[in-house]
Amino acid sequence: MGNEIPHLTTLPRKESALKQETESLHGSSGKLTGSTSSLNKLAVQGSSSRRSQSSSLLDMGNMSASDLDVADRTKFDKIFEQVLSELEPLCLAEQDFISKFFKLQQHPTLAQGEVESDGGVPSRQPPPGEHRHSMSLTEKDMVRLMMNKIFQSIETELNSLIALGDKIDSFHSLYMLVKMSHHVWTAQNVDPASYLSTTLGNVLVTVKRNFDKCISGQIRQMEEVKISKKSKVGILPFVTGFEEFAELAETIFRNAERRGDLDKAYVKLIRAVFMNVEKVANESQKTPRDVVMMENFHHIFSTQSRLKISCLETERREAKHKYTDHLQSYVINSLGQPLEKLNHFFEGVEARVAQGVREEEVSYQLAFNKQELRKVIKEYPGKEVKKGLDNLYKKVDKHLCEEESLLQVVWHSMQDEFIRQYKHFEGLIGRCYPGSGITMEFTIGDMLEYFSSIAQSH
Repeated sequence: MGNEIPHLTTLPRKESALKQETESLHGSSGKLTGSTSSLNKLAVQGSSSRRSQSSSLLDMGNMSASDLDVADRTKFDKIFEQVLSELEPLCLAEQDFISKFFKLQQHPTLAQGEVESDGGVPSRQPPPGEHRHSMSLTEKDMVRLMMNKIFQSIETELNSLIALGDKIDSFHSLYMLVKMSHHVWTAQNVDPASYLSTTLGNVLVTVKRNFDKCISGQIRQMEEVKISKKSKVGILPFVTGFEEFAELAETIFRNAERRGDLDKAYVKLIRAVFMNVEKVANESQKTPRDVVMMENFHHIFSTQSRLKISCLETERREAKHKYTDHLQSYVINSLGQPLEKLNHFFEGVEARVAQGVREEEVSYQLAFNKQELRKVIKEYPGKEVKKGLDNLYKKVDKHLCEEESLLQVVWHSMQDEFIRQYKHFEGLIGRCYPGSGITMEFTIGDMLEYFSSIAQSH
């Protein structure tokens, strides 16, 4: 054999299904060859084409779907998986061949007088334990050195393919993290010290870094979002963006080894969503703060309830709590307007009682006597109440966005709150003005008819 190492094997040149997938994704006519230059060729061809579609499916700047659809993303996923699937057996077979060809394997000590299978006389084996550890390391180093000579560009080329996928769509990092992790796990199960296992492990670090960068980029875009001062806020783009991200991620990471990485990312993202919804609500000029909070946390709660993401159960309950709190706050603040004077009058009555005036003696207070109560009640005949409610409905309709469809929910809550207030007023009249015979000029039945007819007329 001399001092030359013979050419051991060459990767077979083949025109596989990967060619068609690559051409479909990039409009390329190149082939995937068996040589180690093929990955680089794929990366170069891809990087010089379809620049117009290199934006993310979820451009977090405006959070709208880009030209890339799910089918496009799946194409890259298939290409990435095929590259790894074709590379894996070749590397393992090559390493196995090198080990056998150069006899870089640890064999059991042959009995004295035995001959090896090739007919040669076995070399003297060291006593058990003698230099075994250092010899094993040397053999591994030799195998690794020869594998590196043959596949020296594999790691660089894989990183180039990963960079291409990330440039086309940062969400490709989700697919690549799952696929690469699985192949690393498989390679380590076969031989944790193999060249393939080490190389894929190094590349996995890059994939994980890109995944983390994708998550950080989404959070940064949330923080930089700007809202129009002239139109109502509605569902914020990063709220729908989180929903689309979660839907995609749940599909990709189902039963994946790296589920823990996704769960950590979820927590970071949802906390950023919560924080920035509140930030936008505080800055909103066109839409009331309660409406911004109510609509967006309702959307978040609905998304989490539908997807059932276990690591976000605490945040799901928190979103529901925020939604209901701000719904109630909006309803109460809005209902103060149709019966504003009546509300103001009874707030004064309750204030006197709180100061120590007995309920049955409130009517002796000049500002809250029976005559003043009748005067306020007469300002709210049924016709005026219905008119006020109709104006309220129109105002609420202007505040709320169509996509969340909360108008009827809010209107029903206002009906319930109005009935609660009506009964509260009736109770105060009965306790503070006993025997006066004073009643409201409309009944609960009238109110129910007002709310129903107004909702049907719009």
